[in-house]
Formats: sequence, C-alpha cells, structure tokens
Amino acid sequence: MKKTAAPLAEEQAAKNYILEYYQAIMDGSVTVGHWIREWYRMIVTGVQERRWVFSQKKALMAIRFIQTFCRHHEGELAPGRIKLELWQKAMISVIFGIVEEDGTRVFREIFILIGRKNGKTLLAAAINALIMYLDPDYGKRVFMVAPKLAQARLCFNALYQMIQKEPELAEITQKRRTDLYIAETNTSAEPIAFSEKKSDGLNPNAVTCDEIGAWQGEQGLRQYEVLKSALGARKQPMLVDITTAGYVQDGIYDELIKRSTAVINGTSRETRLAPFLYMIDDQDKWNDINELAKANPNMGVSVTVDFFLEEIAVAEQSLSKKAEFLTKYCNIKQNATTAWFTAADVNKCFSETGKTLEDFRHTYGLMGIDLSVTIDLTAVVLLVQKGDTVWFFTRFYMPRNKLEEATARDGIPYSKYVEQGYLILSGENVVDYHDVENFYTDLVRKYEILPQKNGYDRFSAAFLIQDLEGMGFHMESVSQGSNLTGVIIDVEGMIKDGTLKSAEDNNLMKIHMMDSALKYDETNRRRLVKVSSTAHIDGMAALLDAMTMRRNYYTQMEQLLRNERG
Repeated sequence: MKKTAAPLAEEQAAKNYILEYYQAIMDGSVTVGHWIREWYRMIVTGVQERRWVFSQKKALMAIRFIQTFCRHHEGELAPGRIKLELWQKAMISVIFGIVEEDGTRVFREIFILIGRKNGKTLLAAAINALIMYLDPDYGKRVFMVAPKLAQARLCFNALYQMIQKEPELAEITQKRRTDLYIAETNTSAEPIAFSEKKSDGLNPNAVTCDEIGAWQGEQGLRQYEVLKSALGARKQPMLVDITTAGYVQDGIYDELIKRSTAVINGTSRETRLAPFLYMIDDQDKWNDINELAKANPNMGVSVTVDFFLEEIAVAEQSLSKKAEFLTKYCNIKQNATTAWFTAADVNKCFSETGKTLEDFRHTYGLMGIDLSVTIDLTAVVLLVQKGDTVWFFTRFYMPRNKLEEATARDGIPYSKYVEQGYLILSGENVVDYHDVENFYTDLVRKYEILPQKNGYDRFSAAFLIQDLEGMGFHMESVSQGSNLTGVIIDVEGMIKDGTLKSAEDNNLMKIHMMDSALKYDETNRRRLVKVSSTAHIDGMAALLDAMTMRRNYYTQMEQLLRNERG
C-alpha cells in the first residue's frame, strides 16, 4: 500500500484527538451527554495517572489508514475518501491507541450506541478494514454477525464496496463465494447468521455485531457469549457492537447498557470494555435540537438539522412515532436499565466506617431480610439512626459446602469475609435460618438493639418468619418491584446527601452495591436488578426491605427511631 509513505499534516502536528475532543466537550464547543462526557473524563484521567498507556503513533496510524484507504460506498460523498470528524478520531484513538505495556490494545469489547443515520455501518466497515490490513497477525478471521444472514451482509457489503473503491486494497483482496480473502496474510472476512455451534469454532480476530439492540432475548444472549468466548485464542481480539437503541427486553443490549454504565460509573471490575454511549440526558427535551445532538454526533454532517426538525414534527403528532423517535434518534429505550451508583456514591456511603454494634447499644432499629431461594447468599440489614444519619450493618449467610464453589464462580474472596465476620457459614448445603434468628437474639440480648419493624421478601422461608413473629418481632412482607420506586429514590438521595452510611467497612456489601442496577419503565418507575446475570445484589435487596419499613413507619415512629434521649 504505497500511499502510507506520505505523512499527513495531522501526523506532523502530532495531535492527541482524545484530549482535543475532551477539551471541546468541557468548554462547550461540542455537545455530548453525561455518559460520553464521563467516559472521556475517565480516559483522559487514566492516561494522565498512567493507569493506561496512550500510543499516539498507533492512534494516528489508524486514523491515517481510514482517511487514506477507506471510501464512502454510497450517498453523495461516494466514492470519496472518508474524512473523520473529531468525535470519530477520538473514538478510533481510544480503540486503537490505548495499549498495554507490550503495545497490544487494552479494549477488546467495543460498545457503540449512536443514533440512526450517523454513519454506523461505514464506521464498522472502517474498523473491520483496519483489523484486516493493519493488524500484524497471520491468518486473521473477521466476521460480521446478525440474527439473519441478509442483515449480516449489509455490514459485509459495506466493507466490500469500500475495498472495491480503493485500488490498492482491491488489488490484494479477492472476493470469493462467501467471503473476502487476502492471500498474502491468509486473512478472510465473512458474514454469518446466528449459530451457536458454528460460532464456537470460529477463532476470530474481530467480530462485528450489527444492530445488537434488535437481537432477541435469550437467543441473542447465548450467541453473544459464544462469540465472546471464541475470541480467547487471539492476542488482541476485538468484539465491536454497534447499534441504536432497540425494543427487545432483557436481551444482550440491556446487558451491555448495564455493564457499560457500571464501567463509566467506576463501579465495575471490568477492564476490557470501551462504551461509547451517545444518548440524550433529558427525555422531556426529546424534541430539543440541542439535546438531540447528544445522541447524534454527526448532526450537520451525515444528517442535517432540517431532517431532524421534520422527524420531530411527525413524532409530535403520533405516540407511536414519538416512541420510535425516542428509541432510534435519542437512544432512549423504553424499560431501559442502567447501573445505579457511581464509585463516588459508594465511597461516600463507606466513608465513615469503623463502628461496631456496641456503639449502638440500647437503640431502636429497623431490619430487612433477603433470603436465598436455593444456595445463594442470604442477607440481613440492620438500620439504626443517630441524629440525622442512618447507619446500616449487613450480615451475609452462605452454606458451608458452597464456599469453594462460590469463590471460583464469582471471583470473590468469600473466606476473607468469613474471617472478618461479615459472612457466616451456615448449614451444610442450604442456609440454616436459625443462624439468622441467632443474629436477632444477639441484637436484643447482647446489645439491647430493638428492631421495631422487619421487612422481608415474600419468597422467604415461612418457618423463619413464623419463628421471628413468635419471638415478638413485627414482620412485614415486601414485594421487590417497581412499587419500591419511592424507596429507591430515598436510598439514592440519602447516599448522595451522606445521610445513609455503612457502619462497617464491609466490602462484600460494597460489591453488592456496585453490582446493582435500575430498570426503568415507560413511566420512569424503577426496580432493582443485577448489573449482570452473574452479579449478586442480595445485600441491596435487604437494604431496600429495611428502608421500606423506614418509609412506611418513620412518620409515626420518628421520635423512637431517631434514638435521641434527653
């Protein structure tokens, strides 16, 4: 590819497009939403603090390749070369320029959520071309995946047309019956439809999942996991998910949104996911062109402002058209799910630990219980207020024979929490709920802490509830659903205000807090869900049970529950 010999002006200027984009965001010359602003803040801070290495050379090489060899394949700009906008240069710089010490890419899973008509397919084709022609591996395999082959071919055909229109790429690339092939490097690119069995043996370097917002439920989740696991044999694989919001409930799109928002919030332990979430912040401003720019970074380039104004006029006359507009141009999915807390929220909640039950002797409290249905954790939360601050203590219970299995499955050092006293090994294969009763007994007899109201999930073991009622405790069933919207708002507000705090440095409860997400319905009601299918949120469920008791009874019991003795 002879054109690589001529340096570009931007290369000579040695520009850092990540920093330039971030500065434009912060000075207001570029309009973006909350998630993009915080993502680039995280990237810039991470590079400055040397948590990541930024290779300007690799970033500029990727940008240069696209602008030199990649062409528009349709529309008014075809067959001209692609001229990347600042947001695209910054994105490419993150994907290809943030590297490990050995020069391999940090981010292996790329989630790009962007409004319709913002050049998704063209961008995906350019990223595929980069992998095919610039990655050093021999025998590269690149796949474009969708539920139906016809849909997968849309992305494949964009790549093929892009290559055909650039003589130097076309010269070394052969179009075979089902794929594109580069003999010199034994590289192929191919569209495929869903097939878990076939996908398991692909050994891909790169996979593009097109319009993942439309991937159906359980089938889409399984297919995605198979594709993700198939990447494991490559040195620096890449899984690219590019989509607008969709209508499918509880599918891979929802899973990616939960994981992505947790990464940006700083509450996730993931290090390989790079989320670019272009979406509006305020749903009430869906027809405001300035708000709309947050979901459509190519507004005024690939799609005109007039186009949006016309679409808004149509959507304002029809509820169904408005719903489609919100989903496809604003990236606001009905029944959306996002991570609940930021890292700052969690740290604030755990900022004044070191207290013991002895410090709360002779007080009145409230409690919540979330019992495991099978072999998972059982959680119990005690709330005690002193002054204007509500403190909580959390205890977890796990069957003794499940400790090793759970540690391997979850990657959590449960033995450490056993030693610290936050996790009690109870029973052999199922939790012995007499240990929960013993905790209640200790609170009353040993510490003179008197739980006044006790919330429990309705699936709790009936005999435990009956035993506690027989001991004189007021027990009340709590349904964990969107009916707890008010309680969820209370918890979030109090944590942000610093009036709801953990009394102990219980890192297991901190993990449950970071693993919590909220699912919103079309009326903005919300319910607690896991940030991923493997996460645990039992501690937060128990906290909500206890906080429900506070919401229901605080007005009539305020003097008692404030524990102020004159």
